[in-house]
Order: sequence, then structure tokens, then C-alpha cells
Amino acid sequence: QVQLVESGGGLVQAGGSLRLACAASGRSFSTGTMGWFRQAPGKEREFVATISWSGGITYAVDSVEGRFTISRDNAKNAVNLQMNSLKPEDTGNYYCAFITKPYIYGVRDYAKYDFWGQGTQVTVSS
Repeated sequence: QVQLVESGGGLVQAGGSLRLACAASGRSFSTGTMGWFRQAPGKEREFVATISWSGGITYAVDSVEGRFTISRDNAKNAVNLQMNSLKPEDTGNYYCAFITKPYIYGVRDYAKYDFWGQGTQVTVSS
């Protein structure tokens, strides 16, 4: 059974940092793209960042470029999101997700991701 479990969310003041982690289990994730999405109350789920199977190719939404960094450790079946210089508009529930189709990258469409975690809440106060 495939499982993705996020952790690391919390309450932080604007300008602060958080590091989100996603632990994956149930199969090998080393050939699949992984991504982070977020959803604020009353808004649609939004792409944040994605990373290729090897970790060599990453994409992020413009609003977090230069502040957030996505990384992965295939030996540990883990993907992380380092978030710096947080802003109130970064508030939301953050989800990690996985695409089973191997060796593709740069996917921003949440509908193309096959497995999702339950999310971890990030709240940034002004």
C-alpha cells in the first residue's frame, strides 16, 4: 500500500523558515516525479514545486522561486521542501504527491499525480 506522510508544518512569523518532509512507503519512488502542492481555504490546490526522479531537474511556481527549495533522497524515499522568507500568502495545507509513470518531469498539473499525502498545515503570521 502506497503511503505518503508529510511533516514539518506549523505556525511561523513572516520572514521565518520551515522545512517540510514527505516520507514515502509501499513501493520504490526512485523513478517517479514528486511534487509539492498547497491549498489555502476557499482556494484551489496550487502547484508549488516538483522534482525529477534523479533530483536533477526542479521547477517551482514563480511566487516561491528563490525562497523554496525542493530536494529528494531516493535512498530514504523522501522528498523535502525548504521554505525560507515565508510570507502570509504562503499559508495553506501542503501536500506531497507522486507520479508513477517513470522518467517524466516538470509536471505542474495536480490531476496527473497518482498518490497524495494527507497534508501538513503551514500558517504564516504577519
